[in-house]
Amino acid sequence: MTIKKRLLISNIAMIIIPVLSFFGIEIILGYLMFYIFDGMTEGEKINIFLSTRLISLLIVLILTNGLLTYFVAKSIIKPIQQLSMAAKEIAGGNLDFSVEVKGSDEISQLASSFETMRKNLKETEAININYENNRKELIASISHDLKTPITSIKGYVNGIRDGVANTPEKMDKYMVTISRKADELDHLIDELFMYSKLDLNKVPYHLERLDLHAYLDDYVEELRFDLQGKGALIRFHVDEQEDYLVKADREKLNRVIANIIVNSLKYMDKKTQELDVFLSTTPQFIQIQIKDNGSGINTHALPHIFDQFYRTDASRNSSTGGSGIGLAIVKRIIEDHGGKVWAESEEGIGTSIYVTLPKVGEES
Repeated sequence: MTIKKRLLISNIAMIIIPVLSFFGIEIILGYLMFYIFDGMTEGEKINIFLSTRLISLLIVLILTNGLLTYFVAKSIIKPIQQLSMAAKEIAGGNLDFSVEVKGSDEISQLASSFETMRKNLKETEAININYENNRKELIASISHDLKTPITSIKGYVNGIRDGVANTPEKMDKYMVTISRKADELDHLIDELFMYSKLDLNKVPYHLERLDLHAYLDDYVEELRFDLQGKGALIRFHVDEQEDYLVKADREKLNRVIANIIVNSLKYMDKKTQELDVFLSTTPQFIQIQIKDNGSGINTHALPHIFDQFYRTDASRNSSTGGSGIGLAIVKRIIEDHGGKVWAESEEGIGTSIYVTLPKVGEES
């Protein structure tokens, strides 16, 4: 019942109850007058009758107004006191102090909104804590990942300065290693810079009509050339009769495919490295599947591989370490294109990364 109705009924009751009580008192006193006082209505007895009627009426008025005011006030003040206490607790940082919601009046609605606010604040606090933990992990990860190539570069530079590279072959080896470590450092900084811009929504997208069939055909051919002589087998599977038109930013799509393939090649533990790229279509989406025959990902880690700064334990060694944001960048770019990305994996068998992009027709 709303507070307005409650007050209205209370005011009506304050009128009706005394009136009904007055008639009741008249009946009772009339009974007493005619049966106890033998109907005598003069002198001292009539004064007693009138005084008793007046006192009874006053008592009824006081009790009626007092009790109704008390119960109505209690139904309003008590919830307000609870809200006030809850506000103090939340102001003090106690977001576990809940407000019990009863009824459906305005105060109950306020309490319900207050409880929703408390839950939202608690969720926000949990998100902030998680963000802070991610930030600390990022700092630790960046410190480690930046220090590793820098330490190597300093070591080889000191080796050259101290005359350790005393032959042209050693000098060439040292210089190649320094160049490779510098490239790793540059790639790491580039990944961090890209992710920070994506996180701040400051990356412009230049969408164009793109035929994924032709695009992936060229990409796979270039990949075969780059991996030539490294024991890698690259295959491209596509139905030539279908259309594979999407609207995408070519440069960002290059980064998506590159990050997925680089991540797949990191964990190739078979003698022959196999990478299969599948292109398929549905009425609404174009799907790309990149399948490897690597070590696979355990079921505990699989749901988190696209989380920011997440890295499986196996990737924390010197040979496969990275920033842990390559696949997070993939997810963000694909979602910004209106698509989805997910992974399926089986330990010891390999991993498949799936990417979908909205399909566009010939007239789009």
